[in-house]
Amino acid sequence: MVNSVTASYVVSDFILLATGALLIAAGVIWEKELSTEPTTESVARFLLLKNAPLMAVIANGALIIAAFLISLPSFALPTSRGWLKAHGWLVMVCALFTLVLGLSEWLQTLTTRANLETIWGQQNNVTQSILQQKFDCCGYMNSTSPMYVRDSVCTSDLVAASKEGCVSAFSSYSERWLGLLFTAAFGVVGMDAVVMLCAGMLIKYRKEQLRYRLIDQKWGVGNI
Repeated sequence: MVNSVTASYVVSDFILLATGALLIAAGVIWEKELSTEPTTESVARFLLLKNAPLMAVIANGALIIAAFLISLPSFALPTSRGWLKAHGWLVMVCALFTLVLGLSEWLQTLTTRANLETIWGQQNNVTQSILQQKFDCCGYMNSTSPMYVRDSVCTSDLVAASKEGCVSAFSSYSERWLGLLFTAAFGVVGMDAVVMLCAGMLIKYRKEQLRYRLIDQKWGVGNI
């Protein structure tokens, strides 16, 4: 019969595996999205993803799966503590890796407008026009700073002047998107902490079981 300590560790470990798989899946899907032309629906996310560390996200997911694989021998060896310790240390590395990724996304939210102004200036007229259509705006700060792109939304100087610049709408979207990313990253870090805690409890449990077994053997009672 599986005790509660072992059961908690097994459940948390498989949840950890799921987070690693999700990170890899998200990274691969987003990389694939970057290989296509942006649309009105995807253009803002497309530009943010171009500046996101997607390969690091995939590598982080692969490292988490590697940590899970290291834990497998501990299931087959119910008295072993070495594999559990190795697993715990690797999970700690995963947590630090994910924490760095999460903090990097959080730091970007502190300079969102400045970063987006640079991104806006790097785009051609076609991409700027798609952004204007998505957010129903003209130009970045306003219709003349920088100069708007004439399209179906900004049809003339008069119409463009009557609309707001894209900075507010684009910034709000970016802050929500980046907020989602670093919140998810910190959630993964929290899961890593739970796994480390469960691994530590299981190590302690197995150490106590070994001590009781040795005491019983010493007194000739036999194994528990």
